[in-house]
Amino acid sequence: MIKGSINQENINLVNIYTPNIGAPTYIKQLLTDTKGEINSNTLIVGEFNTPLTPMGRSSRQKIYKEIMGLKVTLDQMDLIEIFRAFHLKATKYAFFSSAHGTFSRLDHMLGHKTSLNKFKKKNE
Repeated sequence: MIKGSINQENINLVNIYTPNIGAPTYIKQLLTDTKGEINSNTLIVGEFNTPLTPMGRSSRQKIYKEIMGLKVTLDQMDLIEIFRAFHLKATKYAFFSSAHGTFSRLDHMLGHKTSLNKFKKKNE
């Protein structure tokens, strides 16, 4: 975790790269382990190697139990995927699996729900 300030506002930046096997469980454990350090000034960014919503993949397959467990953890910690909060129906993908013929959004930026207004001002 990198702690600093931008425009005289404190920020904690966490960059993670998740292994592609067991990614939801890995992320959930990482968030649980660092829960005490995560607050409304924390941004968690990186390659999660898993979609967080059905809109995060081109095929409309069911979201696995592991991903649903991760979503519960995100909700409990008041974390939200910033891109998805502003682009509810966007189908932009960052990864194509030729083996499965599917596109996925595997890179994410999470922030605290109470900080969304900060991102909206920057996004407009």
